[in-house]
Amino acid sequence: MRKITPKNRTRTVILSVLAGLIALIYLGDLFSVQIVHGNEYREKMRSVTEYTVPVAAARGDILDRNGNVLVTERQGFSVVFDYTRFTDNTDRAARNEIISRLILLFDGHEQEWNDAMPLEIDAAGTPFFPDDRENEIRYLKSKDLLNMNDYATAQNCFDAAVEKYELEKFDARMARDIASVYYSMFKTQFSAAAPYTFAADVPIELVAVIKENNFDYTGVDVQVVTYREYPDGTVAPHLLGVVGGMNENEYAAKTAETAEKLADETLTDEEKKQIKKSAYAMNDTIGKTGVEAAMESYLRGTAGERTIRIDADGVTEDFLSLTPQTGDTVITTLDKDLQKVAQKALRSRIIELTGPAGLEAAGAVVVLDTTNGDVLAAASYPSYDLSTYYDDYNDLAADPAAPLWNRTLQSTYAPGSTMKPVMALAGLQEGVIDKNTVFYCSSKFEYMDHTFGCLSAHGYLNVENALKYSCNIFFYNVADKLGINRMNKYSAMFGLGSKTGIELGEAAGVLASPAHRNARGLTWYSGDAIQAAIGQSDNLFTPMQLANYAATIANGGTRWVPHIIKSVCTSDFSKTVFETQPEVAATADVSKENFDIVREGMLLVTTEGTVRGAFAEVPEKCAGKTGTSQVKKIIDGDLVKGNNGFFISYGPYESPELAIAVVVENVDSGSATADVAAEIYKYWFNRTDSVPPAQAVGVVLE
Repeated sequence: MRKITPKNRTRTVILSVLAGLIALIYLGDLFSVQIVHGNEYREKMRSVTEYTVPVAAARGDILDRNGNVLVTERQGFSVVFDYTRFTDNTDRAARNEIISRLILLFDGHEQEWNDAMPLEIDAAGTPFFPDDRENEIRYLKSKDLLNMNDYATAQNCFDAAVEKYELEKFDARMARDIASVYYSMFKTQFSAAAPYTFAADVPIELVAVIKENNFDYTGVDVQVVTYREYPDGTVAPHLLGVVGGMNENEYAAKTAETAEKLADETLTDEEKKQIKKSAYAMNDTIGKTGVEAAMESYLRGTAGERTIRIDADGVTEDFLSLTPQTGDTVITTLDKDLQKVAQKALRSRIIELTGPAGLEAAGAVVVLDTTNGDVLAAASYPSYDLSTYYDDYNDLAADPAAPLWNRTLQSTYAPGSTMKPVMALAGLQEGVIDKNTVFYCSSKFEYMDHTFGCLSAHGYLNVENALKYSCNIFFYNVADKLGINRMNKYSAMFGLGSKTGIELGEAAGVLASPAHRNARGLTWYSGDAIQAAIGQSDNLFTPMQLANYAATIANGGTRWVPHIIKSVCTSDFSKTVFETQPEVAATADVSKENFDIVREGMLLVTTEGTVRGAFAEVPEKCAGKTGTSQVKKIIDGDLVKGNNGFFISYGPYESPELAIAVVVENVDSGSATADVAAEIYKYWFNRTDSVPPAQAVGVVLE
């Protein structure tokens, strides 16, 4: 046992006294904080403000079937207004000075900024409303914004904006421009949670000016953001589509979707939180067309969060509280190199062909995999460049040749004689003709009180030679024996006149019938069935339908649902999120024997018929069928007539891989379009041995 000495006792007393003093000091501080200054400290803690600002995620890439990048992201700069530091709305004069300096800076460097207000100033300084912006003008006049009557003039609106935003000291043009910034700030719901983007994709020299003179631009910040990048913007623009800022209708639709999801009473709090986080803001970017729109939910990614805390002394703490997640990678069925070949072949052939004045040549081509419905290529001409889409938009939209229009999916055409193979199949399967049936062609066919014609007097022809020579008289006889109901039974089997089911928006087309005619308040005549058999009457099909029809003949009756999406993977390729499973839309009720008869006739078209020259250098035997239909248009008061040319095909003949449909508007005949298909085949057959396999899902691209 340790002995207690006087020395130890003294030390213990000293330590006890010190501990007591420390305790008294602590209690005194505690009393001061909680009792004496309690209200002061509580007020100071309450004055700490915290904001959460969304951080946009990088959009996912779009690849072709072999891993080639078609669309990706690049970094750039946006000039934004930071709500937490931007001059208070009550100090309008200070705000106006900052905004006017920015406008002068950008205008001086000839750089665009977010100028969206539907009110302009002409050279004389007079306000006016631009054309075709009625909805935006109505919004400008709305109670929430300028609170003007519907009949208010542009001058009335301008005067109201000048008064509301205190712009009297500025000239008309600058006043209008500053008001435009306020218009967009209000429209995009500028707040701590929604910074306002004054300008996007800003060059580095302007960024440097703003950063170096930040005292002149209080609350103006520069953010590093991502923008869509195109290694070659001319590749498949109509299919890939574009992205852009949300408009009012899109925002309303997305907001309604979010509200509908949140209305589910079975959701947990965490699930509701995730739905709210994924909700769209008014200033978000969204896929507008093509794959960008169809795969929006995958490509968009998940936004992160930036937290901003401001204490009572104005000290700001800014940190990334939730990391954004890059959108998924979408792998398409397209073959980039084949797509480029198809585009070039179509463009070259159209440029060579000239239509009547006022009927500019245009067209489309579709290439399908006959074994599963993969869209390997699809091109529309004239076309555009995705990388300059917004710069060129006004010119593109005004072009009478409609380069923005996706003819592969949206245009419908009377298919002409490309209708004849399905009519042959119908006649054979229904037993109204067989392989040896012949009809005599004198170039005329008398039906009731009407005479139908053929381009030549072919004499006696069986079904195979009728396809080879594209004899109208033979198929008039088939139609007369079948009737429209049995004709349409088989046309429907091959998907003609109905949507294919592809992921992108498409037209349905029309299958000529009494019901369709009657629905339009018109009369169906018995002779219409005769015309329908050769692709006239009311028949209207898309190039995609025609290609799928050819593919169904090629593979012996399996009509696949065409698809352009192969799979979706996470951005690091570690996980497959979605994979398209080939889907059978229908199976044609036609015997192999009858398919073989029709295929033999289609082979004669390319080996002995009118397009044999185009196919002379194709290394494999292919089958095909031409078609021509007449178009009419009033040009400057005069009726101008032209022809649309068609060609459907598949190859190789013995073991089909590709099915192709070509349409060229306003040319002489379908034979003129066969060169496009021939060029595609030559490329495909010459590359088969050396082509790399499609990129495997879940493998990092090298």
